[in-house]
Amino acid sequence: MRNIGELKEHYESLDWSGLVETESSIKADCLLTFQYEYPGANAIVGIETDEFSAVCPWTGLPDFGSLQVNYTPDQLCLELKSVKYYLLGYRNVGIVQEHAANRICNDLVAACKPIKLDLILDYKSRGGLHTVLTVKYERP
Repeated sequence: MRNIGELKEHYESLDWSGLVETESSIKADCLLTFQYEYPGANAIVGIETDEFSAVCPWTGLPDFGSLQVNYTPDQLCLELKSVKYYLLGYRNVGIVQEHAANRICNDLVAACKPIKLDLILDYKSRGGLHTVLTVKYERP
């Protein structure tokens, strides 16, 4: 049995860098789209998951959150299974929460070129802090 000091020393000596992937490993090209048959309808497509995860780029510890995306399609809709695979690509990526929300928004906008897209990334509390990020895109 180890005492508290030995446990702290043990965990501080672990090299987590091999477990953390860089942001360049995110593959936005897996996002697929299909032709939207009702352009101009001003419909809002909502996508939600409570299974989003990434890791802290410094500690390798996981961050878990719920992701909600609402977008108004123009000519293209996002194919849902490809969105799921895209989001799974973040699981081992070391990325700060603020960057994750903006990167996801940018990649989704680039894929489907919507009229409008709102994204909310609501992280589980960690260390007593609760973080909610909201990113909005509207075509100029």
